[in-house]
Amino acid sequence: MKRSYSCNLLNNVLNNTIRRCTHNVGMWDEDLSSSIKHEIERKWKNRLKAPTFDDDTQKPKFYVLSMFPYPSGQLHMGHVRVYTISDTMARFYRMNGKNVIHPMGWDAFGLPAENAAIERGIEPSVWTKQNIAHMKEQLQKLGCSFEWDRELATCDPEYYHWTQYLFLRMYEEGLVYRKEALVNWDPVDQTVLADEQVDDNGCSWRSGAKVEKKMLKQWFIRTTRFSKSLWDGLSDPLLKNWKDIINLQKHWIGECDGSRFEFEVEDGSSPMTKQTLTVFTRNPEHIHNASFLTVAPGSILDRVMYDCDSTLETGPFRRLPVRAKNPFTGEFIPIYVTDQLEYDSGADCHLGVPEISESDRLFAAAANIPISSSPEEDGKQLHCIEDVSVARERVNSMARELGIGGYPCSAKLRDWLISRQRYWGTPIPIVYCESCGPQPVSYSELPVVLPKIDKLSSRGRSALLEATDWLKTKCPKCHGEATRETDTMDTFVDSSWYFLRYLDPHNKQMPFSKKKVEKFLPVDLYIGGKEHAVLHMYYARFFNHFLHSIGLVPYKEPFQQLLVQGMVMGRSYRVKGTGLYIPKEEVDLTGPKLIEKKTGQPVVAAWEKMSKSKHNGVDPETMMQDYGTDTTRLLILADVAPTSHRNWNSDTFPGILKWQHRLWLTMRSFINIRSKLESTVSSSAANTPEFKKHEDYMFDSRNYYLKGATFNYTTAFQLSVAISKMQGLTNSLRKVPPEVIGLGPQFERALACQIILLAPMAPHFASELWSGFVSAPNRLNTSSAEIKWDEDVLQQMWPQVDMHYCLELVCTINGVEQKSIRIPRHQLENLTHDDALELALSHSNVQRYTSGRKIVNTSFRLQPSYEAIINITTEKIDKKKRQQVQDG
Repeated sequence: MKRSYSCNLLNNVLNNTIRRCTHNVGMWDEDLSSSIKHEIERKWKNRLKAPTFDDDTQKPKFYVLSMFPYPSGQLHMGHVRVYTISDTMARFYRMNGKNVIHPMGWDAFGLPAENAAIERGIEPSVWTKQNIAHMKEQLQKLGCSFEWDRELATCDPEYYHWTQYLFLRMYEEGLVYRKEALVNWDPVDQTVLADEQVDDNGCSWRSGAKVEKKMLKQWFIRTTRFSKSLWDGLSDPLLKNWKDIINLQKHWIGECDGSRFEFEVEDGSSPMTKQTLTVFTRNPEHIHNASFLTVAPGSILDRVMYDCDSTLETGPFRRLPVRAKNPFTGEFIPIYVTDQLEYDSGADCHLGVPEISESDRLFAAAANIPISSSPEEDGKQLHCIEDVSVARERVNSMARELGIGGYPCSAKLRDWLISRQRYWGTPIPIVYCESCGPQPVSYSELPVVLPKIDKLSSRGRSALLEATDWLKTKCPKCHGEATRETDTMDTFVDSSWYFLRYLDPHNKQMPFSKKKVEKFLPVDLYIGGKEHAVLHMYYARFFNHFLHSIGLVPYKEPFQQLLVQGMVMGRSYRVKGTGLYIPKEEVDLTGPKLIEKKTGQPVVAAWEKMSKSKHNGVDPETMMQDYGTDTTRLLILADVAPTSHRNWNSDTFPGILKWQHRLWLTMRSFINIRSKLESTVSSSAANTPEFKKHEDYMFDSRNYYLKGATFNYTTAFQLSVAISKMQGLTNSLRKVPPEVIGLGPQFERALACQIILLAPMAPHFASELWSGFVSAPNRLNTSSAEIKWDEDVLQQMWPQVDMHYCLELVCTINGVEQKSIRIPRHQLENLTHDDALELALSHSNVQRYTSGRKIVNTSFRLQPSYEAIINITTEKIDKKKRQQVQDG
């Protein structure tokens, strides 16, 4: 009891201190310090909880999604950047009347947790849960308004139950298969990697080890079936602000100018065990005339054959002791290994059709392969019989019916290899029966839960192989003895559909409600790093296209707008001779050249991605302790656009720190003058021309900077420029004399606008400024609906540009801006195409550029950012036509 009483007394004293510091007029006379910032943040921490998303409201929804993190246990500055951007945008759209979905979860499976568990001798689940708890606390300290009731973790059986369910749905649709393949093997992490997880230098994306090639039986998802759909989807008008991500995706998918087919491979007497060869061709209409197949030296089939028989002949081409069965004719054709023929980019197999290819004809002649006709004769015959496109579709359709391909794709794209030889991942819901072969687990038996293993062994062997009780099971088909699959799924499978589960995280019957997905998809704004532009974005799009194909989601494309943020870069120092990274403290920075203090060796400085190994990281906890949460948020948003890399340099800090201090001083002046109005300002001052001039200036400043900040919140996503606009408004507020501060309605409106604009970025600081603003006496705008005097700043509606403020109609001729016409907002918003064209053509500047030219096209659009654009396209009129027009 004594301890409880002491704690309560301490809390009461602390709360009274905070209230006294921030609400007493005298405290505003103190300079803004880190201690005051911390007191403000402690006061507002539990009062800034975001409104819960309302499923039944009539407000328009807005889904803000940030790429969920791997729970490493410690936020880094990259996390601070992406989640500050995400939270800023979520708060902005709430203040704009949107019903905002802003969830958070954890990409919790994977190698780092398993390796850490091995090193520490603990369970991966224990390690992961500890890290989640710590990172969640850090995100809350950062002031992020996530809906924690939607929180999920991919390692939770309630989540991966539905990952397994979706795997089985794909299995039913023929999208999941298992075959022996030449795979990428990471010798450090002892697991297989998908092609997408190997960099241009042939190294693992995670461990950095040089990747080896191995022949293993693996599970694949047939992503190539959706190649054309994924390619075409990049032209969907739904997509906004994707910029160069579209090119990255297109480069990965490749132009879908051919088709793939599965050929059975036989040794002449009996089929090889489930062995097939995937063949790509740009001319499927000629597949009936195929005379041979070739594979590149070192390809999968070549390696398999050499493993079976190392005495095979050598030479410019060699025939393998196996043959391929043409699935359309039933005929067997020979297979050769050669590099004499040109293979499509990314392909290691070539379909030989001498009737249409001169190089194939020459190869066939050299190999004594019979040829039926010449390329010219066969081409003429085909065009006589039917149109090429019709013939192609007929062949592709037959292949789809046979389940052997026939889907448009590129030569280079591969199916998604999802098998991982590790413990900490989603179990693949397949069992092996000696009688029935591989069988899918029944839906009623899901989830297949990972067995608890107290201590993991070394990385060289999956722990699931040691879980003997877990391995033994019954065959779903014959109920005989069976064993479970010990490979787990690639973690990208879990992270390819989490945005759908967020919408219905507690559904125990299905992965998500179709009704909810139809109501709340697509994601309106997706925020993540460019490093996920190929891997994650490709897989997530594939999942959504598949779910659309079976009628579970309404849109093919899951993400509408992208905000791809750049990395946070730190200054690194490397000894020139050895390449060793050293901390900044070990570098002599005083001379004309950088040298290592200890050895005098020259040092090379560079901006690089923050990393512990490079000694160039910054601890967010230290930043928040030294400067406060909101200052840290403003610093990460300032100086450069979110899409650019951010060079983290303390030399840029004074700009933000001084701005916060100016805002504090502005509120101090406002409170002091309004509190002592009668003794400070003469009431007659409001009737002078000088007063009106200052009020007009405040009216113009409010609207000008509001327009600019709103544009950069909504359209350009240049949050750093939005900060610059707010700083401009602060400068305007600081210029006016005391009588305007005390008696000016426009000053009061501009100051309210200033604080509201700041609120999404610095919610604690803005909330305290607002409490000072609304507590000051002698209010002037009490009848105005634009200020809710009894509500906190985050409950305010976003300010609107005044209807009689003049905005711009931009006139462009042949893509070049020639004139900007200012007209009041109420006129601009009612402007039609014809009105805009008439206004433009009435100005001499536009007349000069259109004189003697023919107007061939015009277009008009109203921007959501208080701007309109009239585009005029012209072309020259030759002298003869001009004379005819004049002679009329």
